[in-house]
Formats: sequence, structure tokens, C-alpha cells
Amino acid sequence: MGDRHLGGGKTVYTLLFSVALALLALLSDAQGRTDRARTREETGAGPLRRVKRGWVWNQFFVLEEYTGLEPLYIGKLHSDMDLGDGSIKYILSGDGAGTTFTIDDSTGDIHAIKRLDREVKAQYMLRAQAWNRLTNRPLEPESEFIVKIQDINDNEPKFLDGPYQATIPEMSSIGTEVIRLTATDADDPTYGNSARVVYSILQGQPYFSVEPKSGIVRVSLGGMDREVRENYSVVIQAKDMGGQLGGLAGTTVVNITLSDVNDNPPMFDQKLYQMSVPESAPVGSVVGRIRAKDRDIGINAEMTYSIIDGDGRDTFDISTDPTHLFGIITIKKPLNFESKASYTLKIEGANTHLDHRFLDKGPFSHVTIVHVSVEDVDEPPEFDSAVYYMEVPENAEVGMVIKTISARDPDAANNSIRYSIDRTSDLGKYFYIDITSGSLMTVLPLDREEITWHNITILAMEMNNPNMIGSLSVAVKILDVNDNAPMLPEYFETSVCETAKAGQRVQTVAAVDPDDPLGGHHFYYSLAPEAANNPNFTLRDNQDNTAWILTRRGGWSQQDQAVYYLPIFISDGEQPVQTSTSTLTIRVCSCDGEGKVMSCNAEAYHLPASLSRGALIAILACIFVLLVMILLMLSLRSQRKKPFLHDVEDNVHENIVRYDDEGGGEEDTEAFDIAAMWNPREAHLVGKQRQDMLPEIESLSRYVPLACVGGPGRSCGGGDSNVHGYVLSKLLEADLDSCAPPYDSLQTYAYEGEGSVADSLSSLQSSCSNTDHEYDYLNNWGPRFKKLAEMYGVLETKSPPMW
Repeated sequence: MGDRHLGGGKTVYTLLFSVALALLALLSDAQGRTDRARTREETGAGPLRRVKRGWVWNQFFVLEEYTGLEPLYIGKLHSDMDLGDGSIKYILSGDGAGTTFTIDDSTGDIHAIKRLDREVKAQYMLRAQAWNRLTNRPLEPESEFIVKIQDINDNEPKFLDGPYQATIPEMSSIGTEVIRLTATDADDPTYGNSARVVYSILQGQPYFSVEPKSGIVRVSLGGMDREVRENYSVVIQAKDMGGQLGGLAGTTVVNITLSDVNDNPPMFDQKLYQMSVPESAPVGSVVGRIRAKDRDIGINAEMTYSIIDGDGRDTFDISTDPTHLFGIITIKKPLNFESKASYTLKIEGANTHLDHRFLDKGPFSHVTIVHVSVEDVDEPPEFDSAVYYMEVPENAEVGMVIKTISARDPDAANNSIRYSIDRTSDLGKYFYIDITSGSLMTVLPLDREEITWHNITILAMEMNNPNMIGSLSVAVKILDVNDNAPMLPEYFETSVCETAKAGQRVQTVAAVDPDDPLGGHHFYYSLAPEAANNPNFTLRDNQDNTAWILTRRGGWSQQDQAVYYLPIFISDGEQPVQTSTSTLTIRVCSCDGEGKVMSCNAEAYHLPASLSRGALIAILACIFVLLVMILLMLSLRSQRKKPFLHDVEDNVHENIVRYDDEGGGEEDTEAFDIAAMWNPREAHLVGKQRQDMLPEIESLSRYVPLACVGGPGRSCGGGDSNVHGYVLSKLLEADLDSCAPPYDSLQTYAYEGEGSVADSLSSLQSSCSNTDHEYDYLNNWGPRFKKLAEMYGVLETKSPPMW
């Protein structure tokens, strides 16, 4: 068996351990020989032949952390076949072979060439075999053996989660557990005391202690006050080898914080607080803040404040701010320096969260006094009433005093007041207020039917300080007076059928009145005195603010009279009584069998009631065809009457029309197309005879002789006489044609000049006379002026009655 060489300076413990290894090697050698004999029997050798075991041992032990200069000798491998002549070669394989472990192939000595650490790898599995150097063949089967790393105390205990944080309430009792610590040692806990840890406290006495075996940190001093000291730093040590001398140690820090408990009562810094506030401060304004200080923190320092006494309990209020630390004093009622200049408040501040363990340290409340002074402020004038309401009849006289407004200066100076009206509230300027007396009066007539309410603003200003202005709202209601007469709606019109009989109702009339009497409207109806005995219609008052119009006779005809005008007299029942006369227009209309109005025109065509829809369509189609034929004929006729021109280019200058002002009637010839009248008798010389000139002249020659123009000395055979005769003929033809439009076919006059028979109808030159125009002479102007005569002329003496 090979020897194990140990370096110098080994401890006694190491020597004893080497002896134990030697004993184990002897046991391994015996077991190896038995294994080799069994192997030879398995290979087929005779059972009577003795076979020696090739290996001396199959397990080695080596201490970790060897620090010598030479490779660490582990053991020696030796085969029985090795005769020492160098023919045997030893081969090593497995975990760490060649890198961690080496073998001398001639002697079989095994060495460790690297530092071994049990905490990294506790054992290595290796394989060894003996070979013949000459044949390079194995002499024996390969065998395994183990190299175990033996532990030494080379790792100190460690606190893997440090440093630690812990919190306990202040005033905790002795023995209160703070935290449990655990240290970890990487050494083998099954071998010796290398991993047996003991705890101790290095820093933190006398406040805290630690249990040696469990590592529990506990309070060792009672009554620790957070307000005195809040944080503690405790150092805990863990030592292996059971705490014996030579053991390795590790430390950690535990930061311990004391949490707050409510063990301190609140207290105000001052026994008396002085505050001031202007009297103009609105309700809800902040006067000031106070605080009862508490050495505690968090919810243990939260406060609630209340006013428990004082003459200002009804005027001021106190509340706690959102942080629950301060008391905020606010105004509860309006202040008035002239009424009361100072107030006293007794305020209490108390904790909201009490700890019953420390009630003996109380009371947990405190009281202080707050003195509030009210500062004088120049205030605007004040009115004796917040709002004024007035009623004024609409017939009130201009200048009548409605109300006297009164305002005063609330300050001690009592300055003079001046009054005015805010004109933005009285845009119509209906009212006026006296600047000194405050008398409110009317300056314009009032009309309830135009404006029922007037909402005006009265301003009161101090004389010595114009910036101090007070305002007052005044509501003026205009009371109704019966100053409007009832009447029918404007242009009230109805109709009566030609088939109506006597006593038949024509219309129900109802008057309107913009007045609004308290008892409601009461209208009375009757016919006007001038129509009281008319033979056509009568009126019946229904006594319900309506009246019926009834017929007195039958046999109505549009041809006799198409329109009737019935004057109706209406009065109301209020004082003073108002009356009016309204005219009802009644038209005579043709109606069907059911009484429905068909037409109210005298020239309307009455169709038989039994006429079918097909017949109506046929009649309308015939009318349409006739209209188309008439329009076609008129179009052809107008084309035949186009003027004949010998040479359009020669007479183009005669077609220029120029109007600078009002024309001169027949004297204005600048716009005449003279080509149409140029010697009509020459039309026979043209290749195509003019049908629109010569025949018409010849047909009119029997009515108008071609007279000479210019006196006895001139011949009538010239071209001028032909033109003159042609014009007269056309004028006569137009006068005799009742269907002709009111202008001749030669010229359209846009203006009537002074040369016209009718003279000028323009109003431009009529301002020289102040007399009314009389148009009776229009009846003498012929058929063309018939419509004008009917519109502007006097009625015939035989016209039917109006009603």
C-alpha cells in the first residue's frame, strides 16, 4: 500500500485523520484481493489456481483546501502483476482525470494538481486500468474508485437577506419579539461543529437582545419613546463551531423603527390668538387658522376643532382642514362694524383617535381663546328695502311721482346720497328720479298694451366717494285702463249665396280689444245708425261677445249688386265706454246645391250641377284648342304686317331710337320706323305685292279722306299727304277696335308727352295745383279709356245701394 505524504506544519487533528485513512486502506486492500479472485474464476481459469487481486484499494480520502507548493498526494495504485520492471502502464480516467487529478503511469501514484473545494464538489468518480507497455493491451478489467473530499471549517455563517428592517410600536413591553434571523453555513453539517451556529448581539444593548440558538431579536428595555428616539441600529453576529474559540463568524445589521402610538395630548402654542377681518368680508370667508400641536404623528395627531363658548358662536364657525391638523375659522353671518366691533371665541382642539392603553396620559384635548376684531370699511349705500314693487295705471299723467326711494350710508360718516337710474334698464326713458329726494316719476306716457312691466335699476351713490354705489331693482306694473275700442279684425269679409233665403245666417262676428279688464270683455253689437233699416241684412247680438249677421230677404244676384258693405257698431262694458264702427264686406257668390261657394265674380260661368267630370274635361280641351288657334292666327297676321323696305341698308339710320327724357307724345317722331309709311302706293312696283299696306289704306279711305296738309298753296299729291292719311287711317282703325290694346301698331309709347290728346298724366307737373283731380272727362275719350273711366270716374247716378 502506498504511503500518504503530508506536508510540514500539520495539526494534530490532521495526523489523527491520516491514521484513520490508513486503516480504511487496509480494509480496502483485503476487499480488493477478494474481488480479483472472483474475476479470475469468471474469466475461465481453473478453480484450483490462485488469482491475486490487482488493486490495493478502491476509495481515497483527501482534505479540501490544500495550499502546499507540491501537488497533493492522494494515493498509490499497484497491481500484483507489476514486477517492477516497468512493463506495466497505469491509465486514469473519469471525473477530473488529467485536469484535476494525475497519475504516474509507471508507479501508480495519484496527485491532485488543483485546489479542491468540498462546497464546489464533494467527490469524484475515477476509473483505473493496468496495460502492458509492450503489447499495449489491458492486463485486467477497468475498475472504479472514488475520491472523497473531506470537509474542513473554511466557510463562515452568512445572513443571506441582510440588512434587515423591523418596526415595533413605541412603549412595547420587555420580551416583545422584533424579528427572527437565520444564518447559513456552507460547511458540512454532518461532520464536526463546522456548521453549528450560535447568535450574539454586538450592538444595540440594552434596548434589544438575541436568543443564541433561535436568532430571535427581542425588546430588552421597556418604555422606549418614539418622540425621544425613533430609529435603532442593531448588529447581530453568527459564529460556527458552536461559538468556540477558532470558529468563523458573520454579522448583519437590523434597523429597527419605533412606530407611533397616541401617548401625547395636543396643546395650543398660545392661550390667546388675535385676528381681524373687514366688515365687508362675505359669508364663508376665512378669518384665520389655529393649530393644537401634537408630538404624535399620523392618525394619532389628527384633530377636531369646535367653538365651545364665546359671544361669537352664532357669527363664526370653525372646521378642520383636509389634513386634520388645522382649525379654520370662517364667517357664519354678515359683519357690521357699526353694530359690533369685536368677538371672543373659546375653541377646543381634541384628538380623534384615542389609545385606551394611554388614557392616563391625557386629557387628549386643549382649549384656547380667539379674539376677532371687525375692521371698519367704507360701504355702499343701503336701501330700506331689497326690492320695490309698484303699480301704475297706464293713464297716469306725465310727471306723476310713483314712489320715493330711500337709501342711507351705513358708515358712521353718513355721507349724502345721490340717486340715478341705470339707463340700460330703462332704454325707453319712461322714468326719472330726483337726484336728491329719490322721487321716482314718469316722463313719458305709459301704455300697458305696449309694455306691461318695467324693470328698472335705481343707483344710489355717496357724494364723498363716487365709487360707493348701491343698486336696487324696481318692478313697475302698468295697470290696464279701458282706452281701446273693440273692433272687428282688419278687412273682415264674408259672402252670401245667390240662393240664400231670408233669415239665413251669413257670418258670426267677434270683436277684439287689446284691453284686459278684470271681469273679462263684454261687447255689445248693433248696426250703425245709417244702416239700421237696410232691407238686406240684420244683426243679432248673442250676448256672448259674438253677433250673427242674418239676411232679410232672398233673391240675391251678382248682376244686380256684387258687394255689400255693412257698418257694425261695437261698444264695450267698461268705463269709460269705448265704441267703434267696423265695416263688414259681404260678397254675393254663386254656390252649388250644398251651399259651397263656387264663384264670387259677376262674369263667372255657371256650369250645370249635373255636369260630369268627362264633360268638363272635354270643354276644357275645346277651349285650349281654340286658344291655340287664335294665337296661331295672331302670329300669322303679325308676320304679314312686317314693314316693306326697298333697301334696308339705305334706311338703317332711320331705325335708331334715342330717349333722353320724357317723350313728346305724337310730336316725338325720333323713334318712328318711317320705312313702313314711305309712299305706300309704290308697293305695287315691287315684285311681290305688299298685302299689309295698300289694301288696308284703301279699305279705310271711306272713313278718313286724304286731306292736304300745309295749306292751299301745296299740292296733295306728294308723299307727305300719303303719310298723313295713312296715320289717320290707322288711328281711326285702332279707335273703332274695342279689342285693340291701348296703343297703335306704329309706335309703343313709354311716356305720354304734352302732344297727347289726354295731356300728361304724370304727377311730376301736378304739384302746381292744390285742387283735387277730376277724371270725369275720361268717359269722353273713347273705348280705350273705359277701364280708366270706371276706376277714376264718378259713379253713375243709378248705382245700387251699398248695403
